[in-house]
Amino acid sequence: MRIALGDIALNVEQAGSGPPLLLLHGFTGSAATWQPLLPELARVRRTLAVDLIGHGLSDSPVDPDRYRMERCVEDLCRLLDALRVERTDVLGYSMGGRVALQLAAFAPERIDALVLESASPGLATQTEREARIASDEALAESIGRDGLEAFVDRWQDQPLFASQASLPAEVRAAQRAQRLQSSPVGLANSLRGMGTGRQSSLWDRLPELRMRTLLVAGELDGKYREIARAMAAAMPAATASIIPGAGHTVHLEQPAAFLRVVLEFLEQSSRGER
Repeated sequence: MRIALGDIALNVEQAGSGPPLLLLHGFTGSAATWQPLLPELARVRRTLAVDLIGHGLSDSPVDPDRYRMERCVEDLCRLLDALRVERTDVLGYSMGGRVALQLAAFAPERIDALVLESASPGLATQTEREARIASDEALAESIGRDGLEAFVDRWQDQPLFASQASLPAEVRAAQRAQRLQSSPVGLANSLRGMGTGRQSSLWDRLPELRMRTLLVAGELDGKYREIARAMAAAMPAATASIIPGAGHTVHLEQPAAFLRVVLEFLEQSSRGER
């Protein structure tokens, strides 16, 4: 269902019962990202799968400034208020993991536990951020210039997703079809407004985040595997789980192993274990 939050509306799909679990997809994704995992997740949680701004059935404003990470966090807090959810666990993948971490940093009173899949706290230096902003702007321009289909094909062909080549053809086709349902304006403005270069770095703030946190990364994704380990070392109550045979999209490439570690973590969280 779509929920009005002042100047925009966000779509959220709910399932299950029990303690809430906010689900945040990655760039070019939507609430449908979690559909294959929902039977298991909804068995133990009230799942709240959100289409982030510019994605899925949520609004795609024309102003890139509306997509800033700070505004995204404010939107999610208002969404939780509308759903009468005071505190929640959060599971975020890639871009959704960055959003989840920002939410935890700026509204820690709303978060019980975090599961961050292939996520980062941002880029540590201004030089890195400026380079990424330029790269994301070029990607955003390519969507308008070349069209959504060409962009999706280039996005899927980048080395980050190389390990998905071993997935069944029907799984890869379904992923492509989901991405092709995206709003070109929404994707372009998401890159411009809340790309990794635009957000504030949270590396220095990680020691402040004391909620239980599970950091999941694929063994084949060297960059995010090492980021997960570095974050686990910096966060007081975090552990890293490196999944064999998986790249960046662990939940898609090794869904059984992903569910196993996530459900075990959520069960421990329910029992209040540290």
